Amino acid sequence: MKQLISSIVLLLGMSATVAAVDRPPNIIVVYTDDHGYSDLSCQGVYDDVRTPHIDALADAGVRMTDGYTTAPQCVPSRGGLISGRYQNRFGLESNPQAKDASVMAKFDQVTTIGERLKRAGYATGMAGKWHLGAGDRITEHGFDHAFFKNSNGPGTWNMDLDGKDFTTARQTGGGYHLDLVSDFACTFIQRYREQPFFFYAAYRAPHVPLDAPKKYLDRFPGAMPERRRQALAMISAVDDGVGRIVATLRELGIEENTLVFVISDNGAPLKIHKLDAPGGGPGWDGSLNDPMNGEKGMLTEGGIRVPFVVSWKGNIPAGQIYSQPVITLDVAATANALAGLPDDPTLDGVNLVPYLTGEKPGAPHQTLYWRWLGQSAIRTGAWKYLRSDDREYLFDLDKDAEEKHNLLSQHPEIAKQLHDQLLQWTDELSPPGIWALKSEGMSRAAENYFDWYLDGRRDSAPEPKDVEPKRQRPGPENARLKTLFEKRDIDHDGHVTLQEYLAGRSGPTKAVLTKRFRALDRNDDGRWSRPELPQ
Repeated sequence: MKQLISSIVLLLGMSATVAAVDRPPNIIVVYTDDHGYSDLSCQGVYDDVRTPHIDALADAGVRMTDGYTTAPQCVPSRGGLISGRYQNRFGLESNPQAKDASVMAKFDQVTTIGERLKRAGYATGMAGKWHLGAGDRITEHGFDHAFFKNSNGPGTWNMDLDGKDFTTARQTGGGYHLDLVSDFACTFIQRYREQPFFFYAAYRAPHVPLDAPKKYLDRFPGAMPERRRQALAMISAVDDGVGRIVATLRELGIEENTLVFVISDNGAPLKIHKLDAPGGGPGWDGSLNDPMNGEKGMLTEGGIRVPFVVSWKGNIPAGQIYSQPVITLDVAATANALAGLPDDPTLDGVNLVPYLTGEKPGAPHQTLYWRWLGQSAIRTGAWKYLRSDDREYLFDLDKDAEEKHNLLSQHPEIAKQLHDQLLQWTDELSPPGIWALKSEGMSRAAENYFDWYLDGRRDSAPEPKDVEPKRQRPGPENARLKTLFEKRDIDHDGHVTLQEYLAGRSGPTKAVLTKRFRALDRNDDGRWSRPELPQ
């Protein structure tokens, strides 16, 4: 009898093992926000950053030295990630397009990772910053469960932290928004541990407004810019969340059946001078891009080369440092392949797993492309050609990842070849062309950034004398701005776009109001953010 029971237990165990092997892997994407290349401790750039849980994922998998995002700004980079296609193909060029109904109607027709994996029987969920339309419409893009939460203000969700379902409803309170994203992720994993699942954890960190609570700030004592302390604290909160997610997988016995990506959406905004301004609002977010040159809003390496970790314990060999170029487009292509779905020629990425396991030799990509407003770029092998309006640059990234030496005059034939290849690719975009908005030229910030970082023209952006600017005093003008902002912030998302500011006005009034809006748009990102006024 004992022998019979032992045989039954053995058979049941074998069946469970076979079922686990046959089941496609779970996929988790951790997406940080304005998180610079320097700011994982495993990058080995700075000693002040501490990310032990993400470092452990890198140790158990792969740290990408040349991992890219598709744009140097939040909305388009998220469009590229979630669709697996160059977002310029459907007109999602920059942040303001998220308010353009015609562009978002095109995005609505795009198949997302969530929609693909649902077809393959996956449970799908996301939490955090969406930035691709209204938060209460996330479930229309392939997510069974969505928790729109990118601040300590109200959010929306259709499942609570006990795993209870309901119609999408307002969510308030409950703790720090980054911790709540982690809570939701762990609840989702617990609920769907018996079937394949996809989860997208989109932490709004260390994006401004910087809002780390004391618990995390206390981990970084000592003298440093306060904005740096805030960034390190917010990144530490994300790292804690990653640790909790991995611990949940381990407790449930599904760690080795889960592929995890950790990637940033774009480089950190330094605002050239890394000004330690008071408060936590617009300006430098405290994160750093070293040794990469440039920052958010540029197609230099500092704007698009980001932290990028891939880990699948027991399946991808551990401890790899991988230096072939990869891009966020590869997430959807990898997920599509691992789910057993047919190859889709509309996907612009590559399944990375065969390259990371050694099954396929060589580079996943021969060429990568970018276009963002008046800038465009192409990387083929080590060569990168960068164009910003009529400025041209050529870099050998193997020898000069910091983009300090423009080799255009030494290798004009390589520059022309890459330019022609880039031009051919941009003909496929919407709108076509090497510039999306050539008639408007580069933004003021972009001109200053290219002067400063690439052309050595430091007179265009002189070093400020006051590194600790005084807080503005309250007064009638502040009150007027606050009232105007509240009136113009039609969708109450904490930002006013030009479209909202104009409120349908045309003719000469439109030109005057547009000029005023540009003055209020201090980040030069197409949005007037909520004024930081003294209490």
